Amino acid sequence: MSELIIAIDGPAGSGKSTVARAVAATLGWSFLDTGAMYRSICVEAARQNVSIRNEEAISALAERSIIRVGSRVLINDVDVTEAIRTDQVNHDVSLVATYPSVRSAMVDRQREFADGASVGTVVEGRDIATVVFPNATLKIFLTASLEERGRRRGTEGIESIQRRDEIDQNRETSPLRRPVDARLIDTTDRSVEEIVKEVVSCLESLPLK
Repeated sequence: MSELIIAIDGPAGSGKSTVARAVAATLGWSFLDTGAMYRSICVEAARQNVSIRNEEAISALAERSIIRVGSRVLINDVDVTEAIRTDQVNHDVSLVATYPSVRSAMVDRQREFADGASVGTVVEGRDIATVVFPNATLKIFLTASLEERGRRRGTEGIESIQRRDEIDQNRETSPLRRPVDARLIDTTDRSVEEIVKEVVSCLESLPLK
């Protein structure tokens, strides 16, 4: 596994994917959007007529599915890059992500991704610094006002975001938490460029090992 990992956590709409992707591009590192992995399971479940409330069936689907996350997102060789961003998936993904066996399968794959990286890796999600990479080189926790997060998520709406926060923070397996050693960055009314500079500055200020 690469010894260089930036773990970026935060709630829905905080800017995780946008910031993480931009940081990775700036540093020339690999980037992994872990949320896309869970979302792809939702899309595949709908395609195969599997109820997201059937934990056993969803878990089996997660175990056997082949997921590739890069510039495009594929599950079982089907491109779902656009499909994973629908309002229905926004609604379904929080439930699917509560299933322990699904999370276990995804965590294994996330670690495999970093293990195969020849450069550093920027990973974003909701349990990256607490569960997946607790020894990450740099831990960042992004936040933003509810109003700002609602604006960014467009049609999803503030009520939907509040519901997802409630589920993410209170699920039994890998709940959303800010690690005590994570740098807190409020992204409200700030440009992506500003935030990327701050993250890179945090990395550069770390003592050399």
